[in-house]
Amino acid sequence: MAPPLSRRSLLQAAALAVATPAISYPATGRAAAAVQEAQAVTVTPAAWTVRPFALADVALRPGLFADKRQLMLDHARGYDVDRLLQVFRANAGLATGGAVAPGGWEGLDGEANGNLRGHYTGHFLTMLAQAYAGTGEQVFGDRIRTMIGALTEVRAALRKDPAVLSVRGRFGTAAENVRGSYQYVDLPAAVLAGASAITLSAWVKPTHDGNWARVFDFGNDTTRYLYLAARNAAGVPRFAITTSGPGGEQGLDGTAELPLDRWSHLAVTIAGGTGTLYIDGTAVARNTAMTLTPAALGTLTNNWLGRSNFPGDPVFGGAYDEFDVWSRVLSAAEIGELQGGGAAGTSAGRGDLASYAFDETSGGAFADASGRGLTATLRRTWGGPSHPGFLAAYPETQFIDLESRTTSDYTKVWAPYYTAHKILRGVLDAYLATGDERALDLASGMCDWMYARLSKLPGATLQRMWGLFSSGEFGGIVEAICELHTITGKAEHLALARLFDLDRLIDNCAADTDVLDGLHANQHIPIFTGYLRLYDATGEARYLDAARNFWDMVVPHRMYGIGGTSTAEFWKARDVIAGTIGDTTAETCCAYNMLKLSRTLFFHDQRPQYMDYYERALYNQVLGSKQDRADAEKPLVTYFIGLTPGHVRDYTPKQGTTCCEGTGMESATKYQDSVYFAAADGSALFVNLYSASQVTWTEKGVTIIQTTDFPREQGTTLTVGGAGGAFDLRLRVPSWATAGFRVTVNGRAVSGTPTPGGYFSVSRTWRSGDIVRISMPFRLRVEKAIDDPTLQTLFHGPVNLVGRNSSTTYLRLGLYRNAGLSGDLLPSLTPVTGKPLHHTLDGTEFAPFFEGTEDPTHVYFRRSEPRVILGNSDSGVANPAKPDGTTLLDEIWAGAPFGGKAALVTRVRSTVNAWVTAGLLGRADGRTIVRTAERATYAP
Repeated sequence: MAPPLSRRSLLQAAALAVATPAISYPATGRAAAAVQEAQAVTVTPAAWTVRPFALADVALRPGLFADKRQLMLDHARGYDVDRLLQVFRANAGLATGGAVAPGGWEGLDGEANGNLRGHYTGHFLTMLAQAYAGTGEQVFGDRIRTMIGALTEVRAALRKDPAVLSVRGRFGTAAENVRGSYQYVDLPAAVLAGASAITLSAWVKPTHDGNWARVFDFGNDTTRYLYLAARNAAGVPRFAITTSGPGGEQGLDGTAELPLDRWSHLAVTIAGGTGTLYIDGTAVARNTAMTLTPAALGTLTNNWLGRSNFPGDPVFGGAYDEFDVWSRVLSAAEIGELQGGGAAGTSAGRGDLASYAFDETSGGAFADASGRGLTATLRRTWGGPSHPGFLAAYPETQFIDLESRTTSDYTKVWAPYYTAHKILRGVLDAYLATGDERALDLASGMCDWMYARLSKLPGATLQRMWGLFSSGEFGGIVEAICELHTITGKAEHLALARLFDLDRLIDNCAADTDVLDGLHANQHIPIFTGYLRLYDATGEARYLDAARNFWDMVVPHRMYGIGGTSTAEFWKARDVIAGTIGDTTAETCCAYNMLKLSRTLFFHDQRPQYMDYYERALYNQVLGSKQDRADAEKPLVTYFIGLTPGHVRDYTPKQGTTCCEGTGMESATKYQDSVYFAAADGSALFVNLYSASQVTWTEKGVTIIQTTDFPREQGTTLTVGGAGGAFDLRLRVPSWATAGFRVTVNGRAVSGTPTPGGYFSVSRTWRSGDIVRISMPFRLRVEKAIDDPTLQTLFHGPVNLVGRNSSTTYLRLGLYRNAGLSGDLLPSLTPVTGKPLHHTLDGTEFAPFFEGTEDPTHVYFRRSEPRVILGNSDSGVANPAKPDGTTLLDEIWAGAPFGGKAALVTRVRSTVNAWVTAGLLGRADGRTIVRTAERATYAP
């Protein structure tokens, strides 16, 4: 049964809703009344002059965004959450119910040994929370509560000593070591008793094929030991004994792999210089030169089942039924007899040195039936229990290692505080979506744990940690901690947020000193959203200054046309765009985090550039990063978007469960989060994006329904509903809207001159039924790479158009041939019937970037205007160029728009004359060009 929603939790959730990506939740019955009461209590940081609406207050209507979201909602409904929880439960030593870990970055076999596992679960929780807020579908709330319940159990288990997982065994019950639990059985030092003759026998059921995982290992270190590995480097069992390390091993190797998920019996006998290895009762190896016995090893410190004395070896994953040790060599017949039943029922009887049946069903101790009283203990390799509040899918060891690390090595430490952020963000969003107090307790506990750990470290240590590439990455943790602080009010939580100050970065950016060259892009973008929240909490201007200046260092100086940034995850020198294009440009996470930063900056300062960028990145890279098909198993989101010619997007990147798939799940369930904002004083409603949607402005009692097929439609209609009232309607005029931006209210034109790249305000007392119509004709234009003006990308209004062509060299395109008097390049292209926004040029189809297909695409092309062609009339004259690359046609069309043909001809004549005078164009050729301009017919 789900825990009840307390009034306190609802009030806290409402208070935070406007200070976050604005998540609220639906409720019914008594809870619904509490929600209504809570919605009246909202808190906006004093520094914010506008505030967002909750996702629940902005409904997507049928259209492009709703269609894309639906694909991700199908994934959110269909994916087995027990798979996500598997890595957490395994780490805590809890039963996993046979669930298979997601794999990729979210599993032990993924990149860097799965050192990032747990991050994806946090992303998934945020996706569920946003889906629940945005749709109200109970399935998402139920899934959240299931996951929060499981994570609560995980945290509790991590605070305790490990306990046996009792499973069905070969003969009765058995003890399971879930892979990823890092658990092993610790036997007393006297177990081998210095025997000169010995038999060791074990029933095991391995579940993983990792080489060198030990069935047992008795030794002091990596010099004196004896062990039995389920698999050696060749994949077969190996027994070895040595007093001089690996080079002195006397060994026995099996002849075949042990089967997975099936019981196998292994036995080793040593005496009189002969060692024998038995598998399932059959002798598979014999060594008659095995001179060493346990007697030669002396008393050993480490006597382990499932753990190796070599720290790099994996812990055994699987189950143990019986483990017996005899102080004599059992005969082949006696070993054969062990195959039919437990040792106690055979002629050999139980081991006289040690005998463990593993029939315990609770606790962490295993009784010894040999009569020697050698009780064994279940332990974790990393010690434990964990510290209060700790929650992760791996031990605290990565956090500990980071504190002394001076170089980055993600195979040892891969961004533990980054992963902590994803989990923290996920449980915090779960709390905001459902009011489940357990989720708030998990979030608060994590921050208590982090503060207890980090507050003890010297400042220099923290600066070194956060400055490390990858290992020291901490994502958006500062933002999440600050938001939690607004709920808990704990001074320690605000103090914790400030412990993540990276002073070199803050101070340089606050001074407007560009130090981004060579930095990992996504490691640093989300930092600044957090610093903005620290500004909100502390009023320290350096945080705000740093964030503003940082944004300006990225946009446009390190931005590709689609709104993305980074190449191979890093930034290069300022204003190098063409020089960085490759197959690994535009990491999708970067766009996600730049959107978060842009909207948060807008809350402080309503610079239209922030929302212009938001539209660019959202309508192009973010939408285009999601493949246009549903899949319950995979979110189908890109990692990189290569901008090289003919690149095909990869929607199943790397090994899966990557950071970009995680942020992609989030992006697709919050498309509506920045369509509308409200002035903090209630005086205005900002319409930032044109998208089919409906906003409920509860404080005003007003609803606005936006009806449009934008960007397939070049305009939108807003219909006012509810109580109405006096407020300004502030309509964003996109910077690309140079062909006009016309506004009517109830059919009558609104006076004023909208300016591209600004906001146009309509002030009146609104009534229910008022209709606002906005038309904004698109023009086809190019955007040039800063460092190579001949490398260009096409835009039709807000939409980036990409060529679908398998060529792996840049397409060479001319666009002036039939340019319109308005300067619109679109007449040079041919529209594709029945396919909005699709056009052809020179045999190549151009389509919106936002279409998530697997077609080879050309985002950039090489501009080529070899001859002067005007109005589709070819003058036959070569198009001359200045040393800087500017051509005659460039200068002619720079004068657009033209009021008519005469104005264009006048521009042609004056430009030609100037070029002739400068010696850049022959006089005869100039006359030919002017005559061509006079005879041509032009599109509007």
